[in-house]
Amino acid sequence: MRTVVAIRSGSRANQASSQGEALTPTVWFASWRQLAGVLSDENRPLLRLMQERQPRTVLELAGLSGRATSNLSRTLRNLENFGLVKLHRSPDTRAVRPEALATEFLVVLD
Repeated sequence: MRTVVAIRSGSRANQASSQGEALTPTVWFASWRQLAGVLSDENRPLLRLMQERQPRTVLELAGLSGRATSNLSRTLRNLENFGLVKLHRSPDTRAVRPEALATEFLVVLD
């Protein structure tokens, strides 16, 4: 599941690659700092863990990852805002099933 990401830099953000290759980013970041925070050394393995183990709940993922549930929930919401995670909310219970939508990243630079 490879995702093309880029940093939005004004008018150049929507231009195609100079090599004629259409590498159209699907996830945009406002800055390098934001990209580094979202795709951190802790979050990329978390996405792979979600893909490999397919936890049924955030609580189960917390146990698998060793992260505190409250911090993990905040991280997952942030990843969901960037389209990297889908949080499936149960209509009957408070359970939330996290799903990784991206595990590999190609960063496009201009």
